[in-house]
Amino acid sequence: MKKARVIYNPTSGKELLKRNLADILQVLEGSGYEASAYATTAEENSAKNEAQRVAELGFDLVVAAGGDGTINEVVNGIAPLKVRPKMAIIPAGTTNDYARALKIPRDNIKAAADVIRKNQTVKMDIGQSDNSYFINIAAGGYLTELTYEVPSELKSIFGYLAYLAKGAEMLPRVKPIKMRLKYDEGEYNGNASMFFLGLTNSVGGFEQIAPDAKLDDGKFSLIIVKTANIFEILHLAALMLNGGKHVDDPRVIYTKTSHLYVETEDNINRPVMINLDGEYGGNAPMNFQNLHQHIEFYANTDQIPDEAITGSEEELEEVSKEFVKEVERLTDEDIDGDGKIADEERNELDDKVE
Repeated sequence: MKKARVIYNPTSGKELLKRNLADILQVLEGSGYEASAYATTAEENSAKNEAQRVAELGFDLVVAAGGDGTINEVVNGIAPLKVRPKMAIIPAGTTNDYARALKIPRDNIKAAADVIRKNQTVKMDIGQSDNSYFINIAAGGYLTELTYEVPSELKSIFGYLAYLAKGAEMLPRVKPIKMRLKYDEGEYNGNASMFFLGLTNSVGGFEQIAPDAKLDDGKFSLIIVKTANIFEILHLAALMLNGGKHVDDPRVIYTKTSHLYVETEDNINRPVMINLDGEYGGNAPMNFQNLHQHIEFYANTDQIPDEAITGSEEELEEVSKEFVKEVERLTDEDIDGDGKIADEERNELDDKVE
């Protein structure tokens, strides 16, 4: 029997996970898994170490239940391994960006667990830095450093509104930093107030920062904000909220890349702190690499826009094979006198290909 381990943060979501744990385990059992659970502790890397341990024991599924921080830890536990279990997430955090990207219910723990029953998965890209792995963003510059100044209590109460409030407070302090960024299609040497590397289209509750992000194409969405002028930054924010139009602005570089190297002109006196999934991840200089379709996640794929998923070559090959099988299955009796497939059989074939 397949084995699943739920790694949950008992303090997330006002302890809702703890109270709904039996329901989560029941869903897993009903989905064909022998299920068990582990409550994270205050010990450093608690979720990461447990994820690595059960993966090495051969568990088939690891369920990360908690906020984006818990998900990040679990990913860091299994991402370095050659054989990696599937993952599922049950969100109970503040912004739940990853759940938003995978279209997993964020306000109902039981409904989030029920996504596993649908047996729909996406092989997701994962980011790797010099120090660790990340699932959603890597960023650096004055505009990103506000995340370190938001008290955790404020995050819990107000969510991403807390980031907006703190961001407005910090804007007058934003200054340009001389950066050097090397990516697939070129290199940027010049002033910037921020660079942003995204794996999904959901950041801090907003879905327009990287409007055309794909989840599995092996590419980051790279944004470089060249201006540090407060009024221009506010204008760019307005363009972002108005349908993601900031990506076409000349004050922004927007491109796709599978890797990034970033350093500053003065790494000693003014180091750029790197934000990985909302937490401090070290200072530049730093390398980033996209690990293509590295971990398979349960997701509501029928609710994810088609343009956000490319699908794997193996899946496309499988569809092609099925198509060939269906064509070969057709007999002469299924073809009318004009050499055309009979209507009933044609409709059945079309449905299978779709």
